[in-house]
Amino acid sequence: MTVAIPQNPHLLEINTFCFLSRMRRKYQQHLTLSEIPHQEWEAMAEAGFHMVWLMGVWERSPGSRASALAHGGLRSQYDLALPEWEETNVRGSPYAIHSYQLDPFLGTPDELYVVKDLINAAGLSLILDFVPNHLSLDHPWTEEHPDFFVRGSPDDLKQHPGLFFEILNGSVLAHGKDPYFDAWQDTAQINFFSPGARGALIRKLVDLSQLTDGVRCDMAMLALNEVFQNTWRGFIDGFSHPRVEFWKEAIDNVHYLCPDFLFMAEVYWGLEKELLGLGFDYTYDKRLYDLLSNGSSGQINDYLRNDPVAQKKSVRFIENHDEPRARSRFGLEKSLAAAAIAGTIPGLHLFHDGQREGYTVRVPVQLDRHISEVSDQLSSDFYRRLLTFTSQQVFRDGTWEPLVLSPAWEGNMRYCNLLAWSWRMGSDLRIIVVNFAAESSQARVSIPPGLIDTDPVILTDLMTGAVYERDPGELSRLGLYVDLSAWKTHLFSVSP
Repeated sequence: MTVAIPQNPHLLEINTFCFLSRMRRKYQQHLTLSEIPHQEWEAMAEAGFHMVWLMGVWERSPGSRASALAHGGLRSQYDLALPEWEETNVRGSPYAIHSYQLDPFLGTPDELYVVKDLINAAGLSLILDFVPNHLSLDHPWTEEHPDFFVRGSPDDLKQHPGLFFEILNGSVLAHGKDPYFDAWQDTAQINFFSPGARGALIRKLVDLSQLTDGVRCDMAMLALNEVFQNTWRGFIDGFSHPRVEFWKEAIDNVHYLCPDFLFMAEVYWGLEKELLGLGFDYTYDKRLYDLLSNGSSGQINDYLRNDPVAQKKSVRFIENHDEPRARSRFGLEKSLAAAAIAGTIPGLHLFHDGQREGYTVRVPVQLDRHISEVSDQLSSDFYRRLLTFTSQQVFRDGTWEPLVLSPAWEGNMRYCNLLAWSWRMGSDLRIIVVNFAAESSQARVSIPPGLIDTDPVILTDLMTGAVYERDPGELSRLGLYVDLSAWKTHLFSVSP
């Protein structure tokens, strides 16, 4: 069974180990993933989500767990996320995969088929991880197929002890690496120029297409030929540069069998368009995240007006398992304004487990549970209204249009703090206005000709419940007057 993924979908990312631990406490049973009551999945769909990303379901590595226990910096993070943590709570990184089978903590391998059926039956699509760049340092392939990995010499090991490691048979392999950071010490680096490695990864990806509706591809740009060559120059000289990009070959193979299978890329460095050109459906939008963190309303507005095709293919987020909690990063009020922006523009909208509740503690991915936090009522109410508002069909199949703002009166420049856009499908019209500033702001929102043709015009703000009646002539001549307090949002439904 599969569920069609709509346009501009909402995705909920869940730390699967922590989620299952929470379910075991809630139901006072030692549940496996397939035994989670169906109403839990149904509640996610009813909240307004279309997809659920079960982050970290694959088998963890003993070597990665040992590394996670020995890492002083990680131990400090464990102290913050779970002050009473014990070594049994440390499971290793979900991104140092030992096997693409369900981790025993979650259940038996065959249960994943049941989980997918339960999630699909609830009206949700299932997204799982695919990590192409590296595997765990003790993955069976390191012994069985060392040629699948970037290899070094004993001299390389001596000169670069943080970059290489020796396996049991004496071979020297490289750790997985991002060129701008130190190597991941619990991983082994795949050689994307090795035909055997490419073929094995693609076969594994084809296998995964039978278990899930899509994949979130970790650090996807590291597999690009140019990126890989530049990262490992001097260590892969004996390998020919492939004529076809790995992702083109992989995605084509999967889509031959599963045309609707979804590919989502974690990508940085401005390489989003390149990955979209290779067949990805969506790519991370780190640029918007950075602008929401440190930019101005004007910069955000300019960015959203560029390249409408790419905008529709962007993954919008204000937190995920890699980033700080939004409430901690932005502060409560600003985080809600940022969520209103990220959640009402075209693209895929990623919400992180705990984001709606306003949680503040970032959970290291190596832990199987986290400290209990009290849900923030303001956050919960806000996200409930936002998800209800954006659950309507107009946000899936309607037309998005940015709206022009002008001063509410001469000399008032605070209109520059505001952002506004509309969604329209037939007679269904929605208008969103966000004050992305720490001061009250006023503006006139220009209404394009033909956007409103009723008399009178009734605007209902689903954020507050307030109802406004306006004259269409005035709206056409002067625009819609808005006055918003710091970081506040209007979610208008316009009624005939």
